[in-house]
Amino acid sequence: MRKLEKRAVICLILAAMLFLGLCFFVGEYVVKGGDWATFYGNSHVYSNGHLAIGKIYDVNGKLLASNGKESIKYSSDATTRKATVHAVGDVNGNISTAALSAFKDRLVGYNLLTGTYSITGKGNDITLTIDKDICKVAYNALGSYNGCVGVYNYKTGEIICEVSKPTLDPLNPPKNAESGTYINKFLSGTMTPGSIFKLVTSAAAIENISDIDSWTFNCAGVRYINGEKINDTGVHGTVNLKTALADSCNCGFSELAEEIGATTMKSYTKKCGLTTSYDIDGVNNAKGSFEFPSNATFNLAWAGIGQWKDQLNPCSMMVYMGAIANGGKAVVPKLIHSSLNTTDKTDQMIKASTATKLQSMMRNDVTSEYGQYNFPGLKLYAKTGTAEVSGKNPNAWFTGFIKNKNYPYAFIVCVENSGYGSAYAAPVANKVLQAIVSKSSAATTN
Repeated sequence: MRKLEKRAVICLILAAMLFLGLCFFVGEYVVKGGDWATFYGNSHVYSNGHLAIGKIYDVNGKLLASNGKESIKYSSDATTRKATVHAVGDVNGNISTAALSAFKDRLVGYNLLTGTYSITGKGNDITLTIDKDICKVAYNALGSYNGCVGVYNYKTGEIICEVSKPTLDPLNPPKNAESGTYINKFLSGTMTPGSIFKLVTSAAAIENISDIDSWTFNCAGVRYINGEKINDTGVHGTVNLKTALADSCNCGFSELAEEIGATTMKSYTKKCGLTTSYDIDGVNNAKGSFEFPSNATFNLAWAGIGQWKDQLNPCSMMVYMGAIANGGKAVVPKLIHSSLNTTDKTDQMIKASTATKLQSMMRNDVTSEYGQYNFPGLKLYAKTGTAEVSGKNPNAWFTGFIKNKNYPYAFIVCVENSGYGSAYAAPVANKVLQAIVSKSSAATTN
């Protein structure tokens, strides 16, 4: 009897192990089945090292890439190929966030029940949210400079434009690619933000300094903290929060960062989504990183200005712009057009009243400093940034949104190794936004 009992126990243990192993396999299959099915060794969907089935289109139905047994067919226009390669992908799969790499399971038609089998054997077509014509405008607007441009509809989440430079022609890839060529800077890059970060410091000040409406600062063009110097762009005189943002007053914002404190500043980079990695239809953008030392006031001050060790991801900042435009809560970006049926929103980043106040301040930036005449027909709410980079010219930034129910677009532009944000990044944004509005107006008329 004892032998039978022992054997029964062993059988039960083995059965339990088998059951647990089966559960583990099913779990792995559900989570990783798409990766298994699209492994390079699968000759059913691969040929000569690249996907052999599936097509990629832009939002207007224009072919961007078609996978075939012999090769990948791209657009016949070289500028289109260069402008969209970071969204579409290269032949060798070096751009991990691009559709040819990130959406392989969708292209081959994978599902849990049938795997990669399909009646036609041609896989699936994917329509992206990007507009190739707008991407071309952004590519040309950047000119000879490296950097990135991102625009999305802050009501629906669709990314209309994502362009990154340096870039490449996927039909003629460089033998010795420039550093950063295969990185989508809009999604995967992190860079010093400069003064566009003051929109985060402003939000923290509005919500945590009780007398912020009566706060003033007398800017003499320089401020000393424990014998160390904060430089400014000029002598701004007496400023309040609104005029300090418009003047991009480093001295005033350095004092605000001190008063807000390291702990609260850190919490607002998280609240505003700058340390978040968004799930963009299965593609994750890079997290930003920030340090706010509680025992080094000078460094804390510079961090609140957008310098020190601040590293910002452009896509996350664009989403924050969407939150300001949307009353404090943003829509998560989308890259696949069919996924627009569902709208995912972030947590409440800032109070609705704070968003309203920031809108007023950003509109004032445009009308009082940047010049509305530089953005004809666009009711723009924006902030420039000029980020100091060691050994190079500054990186120019421009970010914000259009407050118009017909054109609800948030944007971000970074022009590397250039100069002031108003001189280099703002004109790029204007060209891209004018193209979007013009095309949207034409579509509505027709």
